[in-house]
Amino acid sequence: MVIYTVKCSEFVARQIVERTNSRDVELVGFDGCTDNQYAINMLISMIRHPNVGAVLAVGLGCEYIQPEWLADIATQEGKLSSWMFIQKEGGTRLSIQKGESWASWAIRELRSTPTVPMTWKDLVIGAECGGSDYTSGLAGNAVVGRFFDKLTSLGGTAIFEEIVEAVGLKDVLVKRGATEKAKEEIAYTYDKALEYCKSVNQYSVSPGNFAGGLSTIEEKSMGAIVKSGSGKIQGVLKVAQRPEKEGLWLLDSTPDPYWMQFGITNPNDNEGLMDLISCGAHMVFLVTGRGSVVGSAVGPCVKITGNHETFERMSEDMEFDASPILEGTKSMAEMADDLARYVAEIADGKETKSEALGHKEFFIPYKYQENTVAIHRKCEEG
Repeated sequence: MVIYTVKCSEFVARQIVERTNSRDVELVGFDGCTDNQYAINMLISMIRHPNVGAVLAVGLGCEYIQPEWLADIATQEGKLSSWMFIQKEGGTRLSIQKGESWASWAIRELRSTPTVPMTWKDLVIGAECGGSDYTSGLAGNAVVGRFFDKLTSLGGTAIFEEIVEAVGLKDVLVKRGATEKAKEEIAYTYDKALEYCKSVNQYSVSPGNFAGGLSTIEEKSMGAIVKSGSGKIQGVLKVAQRPEKEGLWLLDSTPDPYWMQFGITNPNDNEGLMDLISCGAHMVFLVTGRGSVVGSAVGPCVKITGNHETFERMSEDMEFDASPILEGTKSMAEMADDLARYVAEIADGKETKSEALGHKEFFIPYKYQENTVAIHRKCEEG
């Protein structure tokens, strides 16, 4: 993985990735040059991710996030690492040459890494939805929810996000808390997200959702929450926080007070996918009735739709067609089994369609978040 630590070093880092000419080399980075703990946590979580075997950090030389820090963390994790300042290397051309040489060497070294067997208990999968339509809640998200029930029953871990797409469903979520602590965290997280939506005057619903047959944020919320399945929610994760045990977890990606008074609740789908991966998800689901073409860096992205017309029209990009549920030709349980078989193939090394096409999008914005749910701090301040 090649990381750029400021927008000024992105071009060099991107050129290193492209010239290495390997699908196994990823690009991740942060555009800002000032301190932002959220972004730092995100980058560190990517370095520590089990899908990453080596790290090259590329900086300009005067930004806040220092590439040497990141390389040191990779070394501590037992991974190959290196770093550079473009200013010290002599500029663009020499930096690209040095980076390409190191990345090519690292790829050769990693090819000898031994593999070990995995079971469903070892697997962590994240899910979000984007570009929803009327089929999302009835089929696409529904089959993911049934699969999540299956995964967690086998000892695996499932993470779902988009608390801003739970408007009107606070009581439903709170009742599913596995413990009183989990219920308290869910209630606080819901209230915080709703206040944030009000403060920026933006809810997670779009013209595309209306064109797809949804009428309100409440209707979208019901379909969105279905992807969590029916199991107990173990607690709330913050971005870059790993689950402390197996089971179903809710990811909170909204800013914490004091949030910056600009921006929107969910900037784009790739922020959400990266948030899920930062929590240790080996792969991510993107459920979309209207269709999408994005992939993700670090973890493979499986795009699922419940709309057969979308699947046919975008067959080169969409991965899994859940529409047989609506057609009545397959049951929910049968479709969940089909999805499980597909997941097993991806976990065994099969490329997703987005990977085959070269999609490796990512997005790390400025944001303020506590490292853990801040409910107790709020009570103390009140």
